[in-house]
Amino acid sequence: MDRKDPEQSGEFANVEVGREYIVPEEFPEGPYGASRGKFERIKPGKKGKKGQRVYSAFNYEYKQLHENLPRQMDGAHPPHDEKGE
Repeated sequence: MDRKDPEQSGEFANVEVGREYIVPEEFPEGPYGASRGKFERIKPGKKGKKGQRVYSAFNYEYKQLHENLPRQMDGAHPPHDEKGE
């Protein structure tokens, strides 16, 4: 059985995309009911690497399906889904 070159196969595409995003912490203040950090402000999580983005609930999940489609409502802002925007 021949091994395919990882550069040519799409097996690692989801891993590569996953490296572009920072996953938010579920409970940044600690486990539910813990007294730890009760009176402290929540500090932002670790900083990402250069070029990483945070997942947004207000963005398209599958951006390739919506690529190059304009917004349909009057006065709608651009989607800002490109890198560096």
